[in-house]
Amino acid sequence: MFDNLTEKFEGVIKKLRGHGKISEENIAETLREVRRVLLDADVNYKVAKKFIEDVRVRALGKDVLQSITPGQQFVKILNDELIKLMGETNTGISFAPTPPTVILVAGLQGSGKTTFSAKLAHYLKSKGRIPLLVAADIYRPAAMDQLETLGKQTEIPVYIDRDNDAVSITKDAIKHARENARDVVIIDTAGRMHIDEKMMDEVEGIRDAVKPNEILFVVDSMTGQDAVNTAKAFHDRLNFDGVVLTKLDGDTRGGAALSIRAVVEKPIKFAGVGERIEALEPFYPDRMASRILGMGDIVTLVEKAQQQVDEKKALDLEKKIRKAEFTFEDFLDQLQQLKNMGPLSDVLSMIPGMNKMANVKNVDDGELVRVEAIIKSMTAEERNKPQIINGSRRRRIAMGSGATVQEVNRLLKQFTEMQKMMKSMTRGKGTMKAKNMMKGMGGGMRMPFG
Repeated sequence: MFDNLTEKFEGVIKKLRGHGKISEENIAETLREVRRVLLDADVNYKVAKKFIEDVRVRALGKDVLQSITPGQQFVKILNDELIKLMGETNTGISFAPTPPTVILVAGLQGSGKTTFSAKLAHYLKSKGRIPLLVAADIYRPAAMDQLETLGKQTEIPVYIDRDNDAVSITKDAIKHARENARDVVIIDTAGRMHIDEKMMDEVEGIRDAVKPNEILFVVDSMTGQDAVNTAKAFHDRLNFDGVVLTKLDGDTRGGAALSIRAVVEKPIKFAGVGERIEALEPFYPDRMASRILGMGDIVTLVEKAQQQVDEKKALDLEKKIRKAEFTFEDFLDQLQQLKNMGPLSDVLSMIPGMNKMANVKNVDDGELVRVEAIIKSMTAEERNKPQIINGSRRRRIAMGSGATVQEVNRLLKQFTEMQKMMKSMTRGKGTMKAKNMMKGMGGGMRMPFG
């Protein structure tokens, strides 16, 4: 996420910190670099210009120029201004006082509207809501089928009527929601490859007919400045309530995220960060600014971990570690929880300073899958007593998992080392370094930390 933007910002900051003292001259030079970084990221020209001026005014203040840590002060200013640019606070869904809350999802074709609708339904369901998805895209081939499939995947009902127009479908769906005690209705509308009058008229017709509590505009963040132009056109017609950035995990330059709120003056409410149905995050400007500047996002990381951790299992695991009884069965459980948190490279990038480690961006999740396959090829007895795994057992495990005997040996060796470190920790004789932890997690099979 924003890897290129982060790398360039870090280069600018590093160069500034190399100066013994900050002056008007080197601040001016630094701001020229920052401006170049923003324009390369496809940030709106007017937005970039105002951002640079706001940073310049604060950076030339007495507190910065006379500070004993001017480089850190400048980073704080960049962080503060990025937060301000992206909206300062998280803005959630405005729920209706009387159910159902109606959420209208709009955007161009290919922006990820249908997938986002299902992700939002899944997210709200996890928060205790009872959503209903509505397939109101009557033009795109298989659009209704796609939403129906996603609904089954999340066990959320989808209202479908293949014989009616979009306005009638949405009105009937809301009536259906009231009759079936569904407290949120999410309407997936039709899109086009570009903005056209017919599409805008239809979305306006749905809006006027159902009077939604929320209109969310979905935009593909990989389209950069084009996304901002599209958002403005939609906002002029619909006056939407918030923006959703999809595909933020892709090769995103950052232009849309940094420009869109300033241009349409509406908050970014959610960000799609992967293909999985769980890969949707509420948008927090402060956390995103921290990620962009390479400072990690420990709060989101903790939240993701909490969603995956079973409290009873965590207590049981703690007892096992204290008694030095940690087994491959426990290790497998931890691997599966880690996988559920999303791509490993994204998880690692949330740890402050981890992005500076070599090849973090290139971590291959497939290596975790291979480690998992090796462990699953063991018998229950072998997982609990790895010391019984002799030569013939190693060959069988290798054949069963598609790995080599050397890879099985390496995993067994590193697991033994991990057990020793855990034993050492419980006795207060040492600490487990992050590098060793990562090496152990990956089984050492070409993992970049090994």
